[in-house]
Amino acid sequence: MSAVTAVVVTYNRRELLRQCLDALNAQTVGAPDIWVIDNASTDGTGKMVASLERENIHYCNTGKNLGGAGGFSWGIYRAAQEKTNYLWVMDDDCIPQPDALEKLLAADASMHGQYGWLSSRALAPDGTDQPMNRQRRTPYRDIENYEGERIPAVMASFVALFLPIETVRKYGLPIAEFFIWSDDWEYTRRISRELPCYVIPDSRVIHAMRKGNVVNIAADEPERWPRYRYFYRNDVYLYRREGIQGWLWLIAKDVWHSIQVLMHGPQKGKRLVIIWKGFFAGIRFHPQLRGIDEAWEIKS
Repeated sequence: MSAVTAVVVTYNRRELLRQCLDALNAQTVGAPDIWVIDNASTDGTGKMVASLERENIHYCNTGKNLGGAGGFSWGIYRAAQEKTNYLWVMDDDCIPQPDALEKLLAADASMHGQYGWLSSRALAPDGTDQPMNRQRRTPYRDIENYEGERIPAVMASFVALFLPIETVRKYGLPIAEFFIWSDDWEYTRRISRELPCYVIPDSRVIHAMRKGNVVNIAADEPERWPRYRYFYRNDVYLYRREGIQGWLWLIAKDVWHSIQVLMHGPQKGKRLVIIWKGFFAGIRFHPQLRGIDEAWEIKS
C-alpha cells in the first residue's frame, strides 16, 4: 500500500504531463502511486505514459472528454478505491518541486491530521505567484501573502491539493457536472465549512499554465467565450450556498463583468448573453453529489 496517491488529470498536453510525472517520481520522500486520468487525448498521451514503464503509474483513458471537473471527480473516485492514506490532486501542467510532498506530509504530522485539506503555493515558471491559484481566506478575498508555516484558507485550486482519504470519504467527490471552472472552489469550500484547512507555503509547485490571468469573459480570447457558460453557471451554485452575502457577491461580480464587456471589445451582446444565461442556468442547476462508495460508470 502506498501512503500517497497522486491524481493527475490530462488532456492533449503530453510533454507537460511528462514533466509532471518526472517531478512526482523525483519526490524526496519517494514516488507516490500515480493515477493519470486522460480525458481522451489525441496526441499520443497513452503511448507516452506506457513508454515510461513505471509500475507506480496507472493510466486510465475516460473514453471522452469529461472536462477538468469530470476528470478530477472520476480520478478521485478511482484512486479512492485503492488502499491509500492520502490523495494529492493536480493538473498535468503542475510540476511539484522535489520536496513539495515532504512539506505536506510534515505539516500533516505536525497537525496530527486535524484538518480538511492542505494546499501548496503555486508559482509561475518565472517564480512569481500564479494569480489563478491564489487561495482564498474568505469566499470573497484572496490570502494576503505566503508568510508563515501555515495559512488558514477556505478555498483552493486543484493544483497540488492534499487530502486525507477520510476527508474524501466524508465529503464525497467534486461535482463532475461542473465540467470546467469552480469545481475546485466548490469542493474545497464544501470541506472548509466544517474543517480547518491550510496553505503550506513551503510546499511549492510550478504551474506552467498558458494563461495565468483571472477568469473574466471581458478580457479573454473569443475562441474561449463559449466555455464561460460553465463559469457563470457554476459560480451561482457555489455562492448561493453562502446565503445573502453570496447572492450579493454573485450579482456584483456579474454586473461588473457586464460593465467591462460594454467598455471593451467586440460582440458585446454575445458576451452579455453568455454571462446572464449562465447566471440563470445556475439558479436551476442542481447537480448530483457522489460519495466514493457509490458505483459509477462513465456513460458513453
